[in-house]
Amino acid sequence: MIIRIVGEGQYEVPESFYDELNVIDNKIVDLVSEGNEEGYKSELAKLIESIKSCGSQIDDAEIVESDLIVPPEDLTFEEAKEVFKGEGIFED
Repeated sequence: MIIRIVGEGQYEVPESFYDELNVIDNKIVDLVSEGNEEGYKSELAKLIESIKSCGSQIDDAEIVESDLIVPPEDLTFEEAKEVFKGEGIFED
């Protein structure tokens, strides 16, 4: 699966990590809906770090369609309310 982290490039992540990343995504959705900005920022950083650690970065010169797009770590809490709702960015 190809995941783009906005502003940081694309990562090829094994499908076996999908469920683990989805759990973090669902937690972010819950934190945003609860209004927990501090928890949201922490979990978004964890999601991005998890993608980087379990995936391998794709060379910027290579053109590959992304399966998922993850917002940057500096996404504001207000912006997060539009992104992390419903099922989040990972479909259950």
